[in-house]
Amino acid sequence: MKIAIVCYPTFGGSGVVATELGLELAKRGHQIHFITYSQPVRLELLNKNIFYHEVHVPEYPLFHYQPYELALSSKLVDMIKLYEIDLLHVHYAIPHAYAGYMAKQMLAEEGIYIPMVTTLHGTDITLVGKHPFYKPAVTFSINNSDVVTSVSKSLRDDTYKLFDIKKEIKVVPNFIEIVKSEAAKHLPCSRSLMADEGEKIVTHISNFRKVKRIEDVIDIFYKIQLKVPSRLMMVGDGPEKEKAEQRCIDLKIHDKVVFFGNSNEIDKILCYSDLFLLPSETESFGLAALEAMACGVPVISSNSGGLPEVNIDGKTGYLSDVGNIEEMSQNAIQILSDENRLLSFKQNALENAKNFDIQQILPLYEQIYQEALSLV
Repeated sequence: MKIAIVCYPTFGGSGVVATELGLELAKRGHQIHFITYSQPVRLELLNKNIFYHEVHVPEYPLFHYQPYELALSSKLVDMIKLYEIDLLHVHYAIPHAYAGYMAKQMLAEEGIYIPMVTTLHGTDITLVGKHPFYKPAVTFSINNSDVVTSVSKSLRDDTYKLFDIKKEIKVVPNFIEIVKSEAAKHLPCSRSLMADEGEKIVTHISNFRKVKRIEDVIDIFYKIQLKVPSRLMMVGDGPEKEKAEQRCIDLKIHDKVVFFGNSNEIDKILCYSDLFLLPSETESFGLAALEAMACGVPVISSNSGGLPEVNIDGKTGYLSDVGNIEEMSQNAIQILSDENRLLSFKQNALENAKNFDIQQILPLYEQIYQEALSLV
């Protein structure tokens, strides 16, 4: 099968999922064409079945904002015709499903009919999509997709609640490549590079947006380190990073916190870790939590969005109400202060992560692709 994948190429969860999905599909013999404005961060091009097509947006003085959707839909038409692509899989309702629909209409004018699968990831629904300005476009894009999926039951329910959706939304959860995570655990893991002997390592990974509640991460760690000798690894970049750094200085824990910025070595960082913090305002799924669990790292998280579908309270970590810093820190201390308890949580985290292994999720997408093709 020849599949075009449209996604954001950045470090965000949707781009990572789309890229990993495409790479695994290529291993299974499918021909995968990534179409986006820059090369996805996790894309490996050393595969005969992987293609990358860059969307160039011409700059015209006439446009105050350059029309990416127009450039993308035109690029889709060209690539689908050139490579005789069978199916279009877009990640994010807008602008990708919107542009995909326009491409479908242009192709139909030439007698070419291509099905489109749209995967909803979160902020396209819960943040951007529900804005009155975009709501009609999101509703239209979803209803005019051939098959629609969401990454969690929570996101599916939110979509039905926020929009007038006529289509069935199938839940296909995000995934992790357990084999890769297992391999990372066997890499040299010199904890002494990150922490002194006897110190625990706590980690947070995100895009440092407001919704991630970065200040809560710092405040939770502050309480942890008062009871358990520990260090905090902050991985990622975004608008809240500078405030977080200042918060560490204000609390006089700046010497115990390392800010890495964006990294392609997530597995290596997680192999050092004893605990993962994700106190987000909302998470459509919680891919960062799943990546931590796949490395045997228990999770302290909020109970919002799709997180309860990933992090099992009292087993793989603990769930708390958003903003309940006191409870989150106490739960963290409880796990970290007892070696036997910590080991048990680590084992449980890994076992639960196996339920989301890509080898179990990929056939669900292949089945959806066959269903979409049957609709043409």
